[in-house]
Amino acid sequence: MKLHQIQSALKQTGAADGWLFSDFHHRDPLGGRVLGLDPAKICKRRWFYFVPAAGAPQKLVHAIEQFVLDDLPGKKCVYRGHVELREKLQALLQGARSVAMQYSPMGHVPMVSLIDAGTVELVRSLGVEVRSSADLIARIHSIVSTRGFKLHAEAGLKVQAIKDAAFKKIFDAVASGRKLDEFALQQFIVERFAQANLVSDAPPIVAVDDHAADPHFEVSKKNPRAFKKHSRILLDMWAKVNAPGAIYYDITWCGYAGAKPPARYAKLFEHVTRARDAALDFVRDGLAAGRTVRGWEIDKACRDVIAAQGLEPHFLHRTGHSIDSDVHGSGANIDGLETLDDRAILPSTCFSIEPGIYLDGIGVRTEISVCIDAKNRVKVIGDMQRELMLP
Repeated sequence: MKLHQIQSALKQTGAADGWLFSDFHHRDPLGGRVLGLDPAKICKRRWFYFVPAAGAPQKLVHAIEQFVLDDLPGKKCVYRGHVELREKLQALLQGARSVAMQYSPMGHVPMVSLIDAGTVELVRSLGVEVRSSADLIARIHSIVSTRGFKLHAEAGLKVQAIKDAAFKKIFDAVASGRKLDEFALQQFIVERFAQANLVSDAPPIVAVDDHAADPHFEVSKKNPRAFKKHSRILLDMWAKVNAPGAIYYDITWCGYAGAKPPARYAKLFEHVTRARDAALDFVRDGLAAGRTVRGWEIDKACRDVIAAQGLEPHFLHRTGHSIDSDVHGSGANIDGLETLDDRAILPSTCFSIEPGIYLDGIGVRTEISVCIDAKNRVKVIGDMQRELMLP
């Protein structure tokens, strides 16, 4: 656990008088990761760990699991029953008017909304205000190191090359009349990931024609569609280098297995690329001007472009998500639709911009991974798609 980093984040954000961690049956993996706890360690009784903005941390653990937090600094206090738990928790929090927990008002940041309502009620009953740890989590868990950025760039170059190889495989198969389906291409990409020392939490999305109108289409051996002449194609690929501290790289590209794509398909793709570029410009301009840029604002800048075409009801998801060691990271999401993410975009973080339009069996999406360096400069590794991939 990086105590100095946690206390520094508490002071920088003014989030609360301290950060109260609590777990039961490993319901809060984020808190465990911040503290550096072993996820395999037993956790069948409630524990609490309080890190004040200044001073030494304190532990409250059950009598039969009193060693669960021994890897962490701080004085240990042991309880047996619920009455004693309440009394000792009150003593633990003495002097604190507010604490941050993995809680999100109205569930606006679901990634952080992990502490159960009853535990929040317990803390509040002690006269302590519960605030969200969302900004703290972003500062602790989603900040990318110099090495992390290098690994992100390495993954980006490899994923882009595999994307190019995948489209070539599609177009060669269509031209030669050789059978190739979504599942076979997905496995080709997975194999190329392994050869390039890349790992991913799930296989890529490979979607043909109306399958692309399902933003989270999952292909399997039972339902693959073959690539044919005039097929519309969507590939969504995410991976990271198989190394400690690696950061994901995430892209989506679209293509057409023919000389000239249908006008409507091409126009819809043009709309999403313009929306993507508007969102990227909004981030660049805002940060260059020294302004705080928030996740929901970027979503709005992107969504407004699609709304101007009367197509916003067909933009079914948020504009993007945080990226760190998880492809869906713990920092600010680019979201004013599914949730209202008002967290700031921080230096040394990554996120995706990925607008999509889905209607009448047509699905188009473009996605880039965006990095903000330590000086608040915006960087995108690899090509940004501007036209549909063609044979």
